[in-house]
Amino acid sequence: MNFRYTVSLGAALAAAPYSAQAAELSLKLEIPRLAVAEYHTPYVAVWLQRASDQGFAGHLAVWYDLKKKDNAGAKWLRDLRQWWRQGGRDAQMPMDGVSGATRAPGEHLVQLGGAKALATLPAGDYEVVVEAAREGGGREVLRLPLRWPMAGVAQAKAQGEHELGAISLQGKP
Repeated sequence: MNFRYTVSLGAALAAAPYSAQAAELSLKLEIPRLAVAEYHTPYVAVWLQRASDQGFAGHLAVWYDLKKKDNAGAKWLRDLRQWWRQGGRDAQMPMDGVSGATRAPGEHLVQLGGAKALATLPAGDYEVVVEAAREGGGREVLRLPLRWPMAGVAQAKAQGEHELGAISLQGKP
């Protein structure tokens, strides 16, 4: 039997996921050095949410204490309250390509271009959300706009006040 399939180019392109590999997207994230008696590195979550309804669209990075026996550090992930409500409670940690150890104070560069969440992301307006929470400290959430797929160079910046310093998103198709 011979079957013939005909698909219009427009329908094929609409159905095909945009390739995250083609995009260069990076997040520069500063964890400030705080002068406190007992300092703990913050847990940090970075995720995508739809700009239209703030619905969860995918995990990008989650930094937490991976060294605790029997993955006990994961129980404190719920302190990242907004991330936890958005999609964190359903996440199985550790998550390949997403989770990693907490980071010391300083500036960190997170390459997002190859993120699984971007590989199947439908076209639209999104926010990259960064949340940090620290034991014995506070929590802070910052948001950066992102249009996907990127038509040109994308840049967005935000400034934290307590648990996060400057963050910036840069990308190009």
